Amino acid sequence: MPKQKQIHVERMIQAPMEKLWKYTQQPDLHQRWDLRFSSITYLPKEHTLAKQHFTYRTNIGFGFRIEGTGVSQGEKENERGERISSLSFGSEQTISLIKEGAGYWKYTPVDKGIKFETLYQYKVRFGRAGEWFDSVIFKPMIGWATAWSFDCLAKWLENDIRPEDSVRRSLLHAVLCLLMALIWIYQGLVPKLLFPETGEVALLQNSSWLSPIAEPMITLAGTIQILIGLAFLLPWKKDWLFFGAAAAMIPLGLSAIVLDPSTAVAPFNPIALNLAVAGLGVAGGLNAKNLVLARNCRRVRGKKT
Repeated sequence: MPKQKQIHVERMIQAPMEKLWKYTQQPDLHQRWDLRFSSITYLPKEHTLAKQHFTYRTNIGFGFRIEGTGVSQGEKENERGERISSLSFGSEQTISLIKEGAGYWKYTPVDKGIKFETLYQYKVRFGRAGEWFDSVIFKPMIGWATAWSFDCLAKWLENDIRPEDSVRRSLLHAVLCLLMALIWIYQGLVPKLLFPETGEVALLQNSSWLSPIAEPMITLAGTIQILIGLAFLLPWKKDWLFFGAAAAMIPLGLSAIVLDPSTAVAPFNPIALNLAVAGLGVAGGLNAKNLVLARNCRRVRGKKT
């Protein structure tokens, strides 16, 4: 019998209960912040007390999409003001890894706002191959998407940052991190460690007091640049890293020109390169402020991701 896969995500949200309830229960609002769904459609009820049936669709790229159905099992509120909304869902499509599942959303009023959490379980298709794919790729991905979506919702309610803007900013952040990583790693690896004879060592040798230690200094500088580049690929807050990299361009560019003034008029000279990298750094630092991050949520009770 297939094992149940379990996902748990929790996020503190500073918003009124009714507003949070509306943004999570109304389909046209829900589908805007939840990465797991491209569209959610409520089906007509036979009567007001009937269970709420719905359909969902998730676009997975290249013209493919996963479609499924679900039903809301009910909404409960206790004497402490906690609310719970539970549901079951599933897909008959053979390309859908998830065959069926069930879970709940829980809304708990606390001093700092509302503790909004979800726990859902699901079964997968394709036997052992499906189990392996789920453990290695799908479960980490869907868990991350759930956490990212919860933080996106929080940013929308707390800071009035629209989900569409959060998606664009996250994509821009990824591009800027990749560009900065490639630039710093390339500048540290290629001209300094692999081919220092192309000009890096000669630049330092123009100074009589730096000439004796030119080669070890180039090696050290290249290593530091590679480490800075790798830092842009790590999952941590990067606004300080972007601003720091931008600020570092000023002394690096000036030192190159002081050591050899002719570099200022050469193609792809330090002035042009350093200004471009500084601009990327400033843009990245500004964009990184108040960015949606999955690690702002709890994935295991009592432990942050």
